[in-house]
Amino acid sequence: MEILRTVESMRAWSAAASRARERLAFVPTMGFLHAGHASLMRVAREQAERLVVSIFVNPLQFGPQEDFSRYPRDPEGDAAMCRAAGVDALFCPSAEEMYRGGQSVYVEDTDLSQGLCGAFRPGHFRGVATVVAKLLNLIGPDRLYLGQKDAQQAIIVQRMVKDLNFPVKLRVLPTVRQEGGLALSSRNVYLNASQKPQATVLFKALSLARSLIDQGQTITQGTSTA
Repeated sequence: MEILRTVESMRAWSAAASRARERLAFVPTMGFLHAGHASLMRVAREQAERLVVSIFVNPLQFGPQEDFSRYPRDPEGDAAMCRAAGVDALFCPSAEEMYRGGQSVYVEDTDLSQGLCGAFRPGHFRGVATVVAKLLNLIGPDRLYLGQKDAQQAIIVQRMVKDLNFPVKLRVLPTVRQEGGLALSSRNVYLNASQKPQATVLFKALSLARSLIDQGQTITQGTSTA
């Protein structure tokens, strides 16, 4: 596995794969990898001749009061997981490398980012769309793999790929969960033992609702019917 840290080295590596007419799969991450990331890499590895994973904690998608400086990082563990998954190239640029001389041009969604997470994190999805667009331009993959856990993010990237005519096939893969239903996330390290069970409440409630609907039960104006 090659570890690449500069824009030039990443471009050169991708160009060589393109000349060899090898299908290139790409999994973008912010590192501190877990089994959810491994599931993306596993599927990507099966569907392409070459696999690139990026690890970049993107400052553009963090607000002033958010956790950029303390976001969990484990470069050695991440590299080991990527090697075990058969990754061919690991792209680990610095912020200075990705945003040479700052950034004055951005990619911004004006519709799908307005509600849900976007309502509470102004600028977050602009940062996400901008960095994903930059990575797609640098790497030029045939296939892009995202997790369903970050649903709004996946939908926005899907729309960006369509609207900006990126020549890449996007696959969104199911969320990987711990026993008990907690979705795997790098930020789960922030949760203590009592908070982890609390974090599963919404998933359990939605699962129960789906089960009841599958059984034919509905609720109309506060009255349960079957």
